[in-house]
Amino acid sequence: MKKASLAVLVALSALTTAAYAQSGNGVTMSTDPAKAADVEQRAQDLQAKQQAMESAPMPAHHHGKSMKHKKAPKAE
Repeated sequence: MKKASLAVLVALSALTTAAYAQSGNGVTMSTDPAKAADVEQRAQDLQAKQQAMESAPMPAHHHGKSMKHKKAPKAE
């Protein structure tokens, strides 16, 4: 009896989770050509920006206080 009750509880929990996930507004479908063109344009802009950042030379990193330089000996 306990195993059957546990199985029913798990099944109901899974169905509740699936129903909740489907009710979210995270992903929507649209057949509007203007919206599709806007999304494609933003994707192309983002891709171009990422490629530009990858190809740009990285600035040299400055060593902070951890790099100690030898000082010239003082003249007497």
